[in-house]
Amino acid sequence: MTSAVIRGRGLTASAYEARRPDFILTGALMLLGVLSVLMIYSASAPRAELLGADPAADAQKQAVIVFVGLVVYGVGSLIEHRTVHTVAPVMYVGAVGALMAVLLWGSEVNNAVSWFSVFGFQFQPSEWAKPAVIVMLAALLAPAVENKIEWRRVLTALGLMGVPVALIAAQPDLGTLLVVAVLSAVMLFAAGASIRQLSLLLGSGGLITWFAYNQGWLRLVEERIDAWLNPEQNALALAFQPLQSQIAIGSGGFSGRGLFEGTQTNLAFIPEQTTDFIFTAVGEQLGFIGGTLVIGIYAVIVWRLLRTAAAAEDRFGMLVAIGVASMLTFHVFVNVGMTLGIMPVTGIPLPFLSAGGSSFTAMAFALGLTHSIWLYRSKVPARRPTIG
Repeated sequence: MTSAVIRGRGLTASAYEARRPDFILTGALMLLGVLSVLMIYSASAPRAELLGADPAADAQKQAVIVFVGLVVYGVGSLIEHRTVHTVAPVMYVGAVGALMAVLLWGSEVNNAVSWFSVFGFQFQPSEWAKPAVIVMLAALLAPAVENKIEWRRVLTALGLMGVPVALIAAQPDLGTLLVVAVLSAVMLFAAGASIRQLSLLLGSGGLITWFAYNQGWLRLVEERIDAWLNPEQNALALAFQPLQSQIAIGSGGFSGRGLFEGTQTNLAFIPEQTTDFIFTAVGEQLGFIGGTLVIGIYAVIVWRLLRTAAAAEDRFGMLVAIGVASMLTFHVFVNVGMTLGIMPVTGIPLPFLSAGGSSFTAMAFALGLTHSIWLYRSKVPARRPTIG
């Protein structure tokens, strides 16, 4: 921001922090990227060798994704958040359009029509719908007066959330649907929604769930919950993957079996290990210590996001940072929980660690936007928004 712009807003240049990057946030992201390539190599190399393929192929592909993700993070960091505020409707409409397009022309993967396949590359629009929903809701809820939201804005927020949720449910993609619903609820709470207004949100969700259940649309969800509650009765079916996951993590013990030494990993007992179940490779090879360190890195990122929310110069920036923090937290909680057997399998990737370009780049962009908010934070306490 130029000094002329600052003076035009009635502030001196000293009212703003120097544009000093958040090296802790950036370093944590880079560390997860390195761990991602290492863990994916350890999980994919034994399988590839058995098939006579290049053992480093998946790791090399992920290294490219990590590099692109860091570039996307840098681009997001350079975009001033007030510009994002202005183009929020465009981002939202683009995301909704992509979700509609994937239902018409997308490819089916794992019983869900969630992907575009172009020249051998796959793109998942629902991953990019998450940051689009965050910035759109932040733009809608930012003008609240004295941290109180009119019913008109609450109902509009429910409608804005409901469109992508319905399109994602049609794929179907339960995990992403839950992420969008949870981050929307957290943002409404942070924006100052009352208990009655939040009750409307919960009630609407309950009615939709009841309707979907009676229509038989939740059969797969029922099966996964049953497999979670009764794993011994589904050991060779839906419960096979989570049971093998728990065996792998349990065998890692306190310090792990050692890098490239995990038997469950090396013998390819865990399906989808490089994607949704990458944490099993961490738990088996690096043990409780390694798993705790990985979760600690996520905790550091969430801490920096919440610190950014507290330091943001306006409510829009504060709400974006909280939305990204809630999205990341929910992802980690559900993904790690399903690998440990305390949550049913939902197909949510582990941010910045699971293989996959759409998830990594979309999350990196969201993180970059919050980094931009940090760069444009205000030193003036009176200008900082309050939460709730």
